[in-house]
Amino acid sequence: MNRDGNKTSIWQASVNNYVPKNPWNKSQVYDVLIVGGGITGLTTALVLQEAGKKCILAEAHNLGFGTSGGTTAHLNTILDTPYYQVIKDFSEKDATHLAMGAREGIDLVEGLVTKYNIDCDFEYKSAFLFAETDEEVNELENIKDGNEQVHVLSEWSETIPVPVPFKRALKVDFQAQLHASKYLAGLAKIFEDAGGVILQHCLVSKMTEEENGVTADTCLGIIKAGAAVYATHLPPGINIFSFRCAPYRSYAMAFTLKSGAYPEALAYDLKDPYHYYRTHTVDGQSYVIAGGGDHKTGHNDNTEHSFTELEAYMRRHFEIDEISYKWSSQYYEPADGLPYIGLMPGHERMYTATGYSGNGFTLGSLAAKIICSHITGNQTPYDELFDPSRIKMVAGFANFVKENADVISQFISKRLSHAKLTSLAGLAPGEATVAEWEGQKVALYKDDNGHLYALDPVCKHAKCIVGWNTAEKTWDCPCHGARYAPNGDLLTGPAQSGLTQIKWEDIEGD
Repeated sequence: MNRDGNKTSIWQASVNNYVPKNPWNKSQVYDVLIVGGGITGLTTALVLQEAGKKCILAEAHNLGFGTSGGTTAHLNTILDTPYYQVIKDFSEKDATHLAMGAREGIDLVEGLVTKYNIDCDFEYKSAFLFAETDEEVNELENIKDGNEQVHVLSEWSETIPVPVPFKRALKVDFQAQLHASKYLAGLAKIFEDAGGVILQHCLVSKMTEEENGVTADTCLGIIKAGAAVYATHLPPGINIFSFRCAPYRSYAMAFTLKSGAYPEALAYDLKDPYHYYRTHTVDGQSYVIAGGGDHKTGHNDNTEHSFTELEAYMRRHFEIDEISYKWSSQYYEPADGLPYIGLMPGHERMYTATGYSGNGFTLGSLAAKIICSHITGNQTPYDELFDPSRIKMVAGFANFVKENADVISQFISKRLSHAKLTSLAGLAPGEATVAEWEGQKVALYKDDNGHLYALDPVCKHAKCIVGWNTAEKTWDCPCHGARYAPNGDLLTGPAQSGLTQIKWEDIEGD
C-alpha cells in the first residue's frame, strides 16, 4: 500500500494495494459521490450503500494513501479535547453528546467487523492516562471529573502498562485498536460486494453543484451524482475550513523489545504534545507502536530530528531490540476542539467531515453515520454540535486567533523574506531547499541519482511558500497542509494541482 511520504508505516508492510473489481458505468447518475478513500470515505460509502444508495468513491491515489494509512489506529471515547473542556466551552449536554458519539463510532466499527467477519485484529483494550508532574495530576483530576459528568467510566489505577515513572494514573475500559489497512481493505471489499464502485488514481479537479445534483470533473472523466461527500480532511479550494482547522504532523515508530514483555493496553501521557503507546502483532511478531513529537505542518525545518528525539525518548524507557518502522502522518486541529461534520456552508448537496484532532478512526466512523443520516433525510443528536456552519466565538476563539495569525504570518513573512542562496553544487543527493536564483524563488530537490528538480514553491492552494520535509521527502505547505512530492506532484489537498515545474532556461535566462 502506497502512502503520502517517504517513510513506511507498519500497516503498509502487510497489505498490498486494494484492486477494485466493479466497473464504472460512466452514463450512470449515482446517488452519492464520495471523494477520498480513507476511513471516513470508505465507511461513509459502505453505510450509504447499505442504506440503499448507489455510491461511487473517487480516490486521487490509492485507498489508505493519506492519514488512514499512517494512523496508529487507536479507537477512543477519551478524546484529544477532554470533556471538562467541552463542558466549559459548550455545555454538559454537548459534552455528553460528544461522548455518545465517540462510543457510537467505536460500536459501528465493531458492528461492521462482526457482521462481515473483517479480519483486522479488532480488540477491546483498557486505556491508561498518566501524570508525571503535579500540574499534570491536576489535569488528570479535571479529566476524571469531566468523564464522570458525561458518563464515561474511569477509575484510578496504581499501575500503567508502560515503564514510565508516574505520579497518578487513570484507567478507562472499553477502548479499542485494530489493524488499519486490513480494516480499510475489508471495508472496500464489502462496499464493492454491495454494488459500490471504487475509482483509484481519480483526482477530482472541480465540483459543480446544480439544482438536481452535482457534477465532478475528474482525470478519468465526468461523474454525476445526486450529492457529494468530501472525505479529504479539508475540502479543496479556499473556504471557511482553511481558517478553522490547523494541519499538524505526528511521528510514530514500531519497535521490538529485548524482554518480550509488550504492553497489554493503550497508554497516554499528559505532555503537550503527548506520547501514546500500544502493542500490535503482525505476522507473528509483536511491536510496540509509540508516537508523539507533534508540530504544525511545515513548521519544522528538520523533521528527521523529530524521529531522533522520539527514538531517544523511547530508548530512555524501553529496552528496544530493533526499530522496524518509522513514519509520520497528518491530522487537523479544529479551532474549538470539535469536528466539523455535515453540510458544507453555502451548499445544499455537498457534505464534509474534518477536524478530528488525533481521533480520526473514531470520529471518521461516526461521521459516516451522521452524513448518511443527513443524506437519507434523518436527524442525529450531533447535527447542531458538529454543524460545519456553527459559529461560537467563545469556544476556541483564542485558538482560532492564534492559528490564523500564524497563517497570516506565513502569507507575509514566507512570501517576502529571501531564502538563503544555496548553490546547486552544494545540494547533495536527497537534499532540497527553497532558494533564490537569478531573482526568482525556486524549490530545488536533487534525487539520489543526481537529477535536479526545480519547482515554483508557491502552493497552489493559497499561495504560501512550501517548505521541505526532510523525513518524508515532501514539500509541505505551512498554511493549510497541502503536500507535494519531490517532483511537485500533488500528494494531499486542499490544493487541487501540483507545483509548477520550472524549466532551466527560465531560471538561467537562456
